[in-house]
Amino acid sequence: MLKILHTADWHLGKRLQEYTRIAEQKLVLDEICQVADQEEVDLVLLAGDIFDAFNPSHESVELLYKTLRKLSKNGSRPVIAISGNHDSIQFVEAPDPLARELGILFYSRHDNIISCGALEGGLEITKSDAGFVELKLPQYEFPIRILLAPYANEVSLRTYLGEENREGAFRDLLAQNWQKLADNYCDDKGVNLFMGHFFFVKEGSSIPPDSEPESERPILHVGGSQSLFTQQLPRQIQYAALGHLHRYQTVSKTPCPVVYSSSPLAYSFSEADQEKNVVLIHAQPGQAVQYKPIALKQGRPLYRVSFDNLPDTLAWLEAHPFCFVEISYLTDESIDAATRKAILKAHDGIVNLIPLLNHGAGQTQDELRAEDLSRDMESLFRLFYTSEKGQEPNADLVALFKEVLSKTTAS
Repeated sequence: MLKILHTADWHLGKRLQEYTRIAEQKLVLDEICQVADQEEVDLVLLAGDIFDAFNPSHESVELLYKTLRKLSKNGSRPVIAISGNHDSIQFVEAPDPLARELGILFYSRHDNIISCGALEGGLEITKSDAGFVELKLPQYEFPIRILLAPYANEVSLRTYLGEENREGAFRDLLAQNWQKLADNYCDDKGVNLFMGHFFFVKEGSSIPPDSEPESERPILHVGGSQSLFTQQLPRQIQYAALGHLHRYQTVSKTPCPVVYSSSPLAYSFSEADQEKNVVLIHAQPGQAVQYKPIALKQGRPLYRVSFDNLPDTLAWLEAHPFCFVEISYLTDESIDAATRKAILKAHDGIVNLIPLLNHGAGQTQDELRAEDLSRDMESLFRLFYTSEKGQEPNADLVALFKEVLSKTTAS
């Protein structure tokens, strides 16, 4: 039975504000390689957002190449990677001619056609089309077909699909194109997969307002619509491997399991307390796949916690030394300098320390009292900023406000 590993949203080079995550990324990608080896995986799918920026750092690029070489076992295990909304199409495409000799295929444009032929590691690319590739592994008699759907913006989709932008047009045309590819190439004599980097939901279901993590740029709402529908995936597909959403979830089991594998690390505090996974799939022609998440343990977890006194805060920090944390601290005014210094000194992973102003019963944090209007302008600015942002303005912002205020007063 064919074993497939589904992963996505590595976001190599991503930072958590001023904190680098590259050391954690090295650890968790090594863990993914270990999972692939331990489970004797035959094929790896990487469903987009490989990098976090269009121009990734040298360290991020080096980490990608070293990891993919390990995953590919020097060409004996194919790795198929598509681009996501954080990736540069040109940058993802650049290493393909050399990478394919190690069985690593990059795919970043819907109109690309992967060259057919046998590779040194035993992989054979037997058929290909725009948005499609068929593979033959030496240890299996049956072929593996994959519909490839990298992220594309509206301009790219309009060029590819040749259609004016109208409500639902791109979504429907993508579905028609996928169905045509499946009708041409996918039957029950092979394993049929879909890999995409889009926002999929079940038609008729509500879209949670926090469905996209804080760290994500909002993805393309195709053709003016909110998302793609799982029901529009071809009926021949046995498993849809998705990227973009950072939480592991099965969006639908119709017409097949439609699964987001999750990111390997928590990248924003909207992902606090989430378990991160890769997905192991067992597949064979003409039968429903079996799949399960495998939890990843490497990397610092992210926590959001609230306190109203210093001893409890320090005790929690001492009990959780290896994490990143966002602390909300309930206080009558602002957090005094001694308290702030004690908290920040106690832990090296405090990303945000947010004062929650305790205005007493009957008044919310956002309400401005009449007596506040007698305060000086700097105090009012601090109060307004804290009310709007949930945290005090930093020293540079206050200095800038004072400079603007002085120029306004002088004029």
